Amino acid sequence: MGEQATLALGGRNPDVLSCIANLSNDEVFTPPELANTMLDTLAAAWANEHEGADIWADPSVTFLDPFCKSGVFLREIAARLILGLEEQVPDLQDRVDHVLSKQVFGIAITQLTSLMARRSLYCSKLADGPHSVAQSLSTPAGNIWFERMDHLWVRERCDHCGAGRQFHDRDGDLETHAYAFIHTDDVRARVAEMFGGDVQFDVIIGNPPYQMNDGGAGSSAGPIYHRFVGMAKRLDPAHIAMIIPSRWMAGGKGLDDFRAEMLSDHRIRELVDYHDASSLFPGINLNGGDRTPFFGPPRVRVTGSVLL
Repeated sequence: MGEQATLALGGRNPDVLSCIANLSNDEVFTPPELANTMLDTLAAAWANEHEGADIWADPSVTFLDPFCKSGVFLREIAARLILGLEEQVPDLQDRVDHVLSKQVFGIAITQLTSLMARRSLYCSKLADGPHSVAQSLSTPAGNIWFERMDHLWVRERCDHCGAGRQFHDRDGDLETHAYAFIHTDDVRARVAEMFGGDVQFDVIIGNPPYQMNDGGAGSSAGPIYHRFVGMAKRLDPAHIAMIIPSRWMAGGKGLDDFRAEMLSDHRIRELVDYHDASSLFPGINLNGGDRTPFFGPPRVRVTGSVLL
């Protein structure tokens, strides 16, 4: 046949990260639309705090997603910066290299998500590979860090995250889910080790893991998202924007102190509460149960865009 077959999709060019966001109930990926809504909120907050300045036109602003999964936040941030810095850095390759080497950073939560995030941001799982859009990065990881870590066991639970030893004490190459950002007593030192120097991030943004099986009765699981919020605050960025379950509003299950802290934190600029999680994560079953990453009743409420 001399004619080449074409695939008709009604004029749509589907985003692979939108497809990935609907795949799994176990590890919920953030849809690009939701990530961009948060970035719009961030940009408005930045402008309000900086006399109308455009955050995407500032070559000095640094961003960190400390719990990368698909890399959607970093990809969308980079796209906005590459467009916004056009006048200041006219050459496209110079602009791409500046953004990807100096402004956008991530910490992946698993080996697989590290590869996915690099593919989303650099267009290659190897940041310094021949297919990478960045030409100034000298390591395969680039600015998306991942190393397999172990939990700190105190009897049968991890002293950092509360994970149950019987579920997460794993040998070999199996994922331990000992997330680097919260498995430390000095998060500033940990981040400096990752990225080589005392990097001060202006924005910390993302969608952290929500819970860990804690080894309690039945399918008991304990929340961990509040630990990520706490560590982010220790880094003292100008803005924090996260998606977290709103179960914290009721306290309990280790969240009483976090609830009190959140209610008394006068730095919170905006809190958006969604009463139905399906409006954020379409196609994903986030109802109560032992496999859901959320806590709460069948209609799970999710808090997004908490700006500190």
